[in-house]
Amino acid sequence: MASPAQLRQVLRVGPPGDGWHRPALSAVLTLGTLNLALLALGRLDLALYTSVGGLGALFGHGLPYRARARTLAGVLLGAVLSAGAALTAAALTRDAVVLVAVAAVLAALHKLLCDAARVGPPGALIITFTTAGCAFVPQRLADLAPHLALAAVGAALAWLVCMAPALWHPYGPERTATARALEAAARLLRTDPGAPDAAARTALVGAVDAARRSLALSSPARQRALGEEPERLLVHAEAALASPVDPAAAERYAAWARDLRRGRRPVPSPELTEAEAADLRALPPVRRLPLRAVLRPGSALLPIALRVAVGCAAAGWLSLALGVGRPYWAVVTAASVFQANSTLSWQRAVQRVLGNLLGLALFTAAVPVARCGPVALIALGLLCQFGAEAMIARSYWLATVFVTPMALLMTEFAGPQPARMLVADRWLDTCVGALTGLVACLLVTNRRTAARLSRAVAGAETATRAARAALAVLAADRTGSTAADRAALAAALLELREAADTATGEWRRPTLPHQHAADTERHAHHLLTALLEHRGGGARAV
Repeated sequence: MASPAQLRQVLRVGPPGDGWHRPALSAVLTLGTLNLALLALGRLDLALYTSVGGLGALFGHGLPYRARARTLAGVLLGAVLSAGAALTAAALTRDAVVLVAVAAVLAALHKLLCDAARVGPPGALIITFTTAGCAFVPQRLADLAPHLALAAVGAALAWLVCMAPALWHPYGPERTATARALEAAARLLRTDPGAPDAAARTALVGAVDAARRSLALSSPARQRALGEEPERLLVHAEAALASPVDPAAAERYAAWARDLRRGRRPVPSPELTEAEAADLRALPPVRRLPLRAVLRPGSALLPIALRVAVGCAAAGWLSLALGVGRPYWAVVTAASVFQANSTLSWQRAVQRVLGNLLGLALFTAAVPVARCGPVALIALGLLCQFGAEAMIARSYWLATVFVTPMALLMTEFAGPQPARMLVADRWLDTCVGALTGLVACLLVTNRRTAARLSRAVAGAETATRAARAALAVLAADRTGSTAADRAALAAALLELREAADTATGEWRRPTLPHQHAADTERHAHHLLTALLEHRGGGARAV
């Protein structure tokens, strides 16, 4: 039984998301254009197919534009191909048991590939949402081509909308990523000296790493146009790890971050010492782990994909057994439950059930307005889409309050549906999907999270040994750069923290080396500070 403190944590509402308006406006513009075009043609019933590609406008907003173009192309192609598989299955059979199995397998593939490629929010669920719906829409083989063409049109428009900001804000993603690193440094420099700062330190290491990856993903032309200024700022941000608490320096970092977020202001160009400039030139290039390495045998992602397949199939089949007319809702609910570990999955189930209950009340109140006409129906759907994106970073359950009526309103595009039946089916499918997902977490264990943690501890120990050796060399000879050792140590720290967080929340797992991992992490932070002090010749005064 969850304690009151745990429930408060699950239902906690955080601050507004950073840049939440970008995916929200992109989705509203894309879906609004598609739906109004269909309305003008008198075929609003085809909105499901255009939304397959149109919802792709939610992806990629944190990536530099060259990487965004590639990532969006991959996500949108995957969404269209998945819809094609679902529609083909729907054309070949009307057996709901088979169609649930198809939707469950596709949901598992979406989860596996999106997690492996680190696609980022909103992740696999959006693709599963549209694909599962396609599997249960009656089809004829002759209609597949035009329906997939509509999905491709929606995908093309989503790609153009997401890429359009490059025309007036070409360096926005890189500037924003650098600003986040500076803000993380400012938070660390304001930390109470007596308070534990491991989380703030790790957050800063992660923010600097993310910013450097963002800069590395830019096109060569954009890298030349940006110059060295963002890297110089990251050198200063990283130096906060070796600096004492300094409110004045924290304010300077925050001011630089504000300048970066105001896209038309010049990028601040702070000075570097000679040693820091040499160290910056010695930084190793940022490398991404190949997809095949992430999906190798033994990967901790594979049991999660198996959970999704088993849980979604069981949810859909149980929904059918209970006589629900739309079992794909249970499939999608089960898919939404599965997170990186069992504890997070339990929390997501609670959030999903509460959000859906409140969302059903909101839908019931909105039905009379939605049935005033198709324009009102489209407007309400877009308003719910905007509300979901505005709330998703603050709280999943609060976002679900808007997602639920949006999904129900989409069923109205094909014609008015009995509201009471829609509400009853959705509530039953929500409970079935959430419960079945949690049962799947218990049955399909993920002991590989413990193995990943052991590998992460070993990797961190290797990095700390290399860092100690580098410091020993520097004790005799003050020349030389520790950039490569520092980068390896930072990467090992981030992997150790992520592996520890994931493994700790898993049910039915082996005993974890908690103390060993904590000691290794603490020692790695100490060595990282020592390496940075060498680079700056002691704690830097900004």
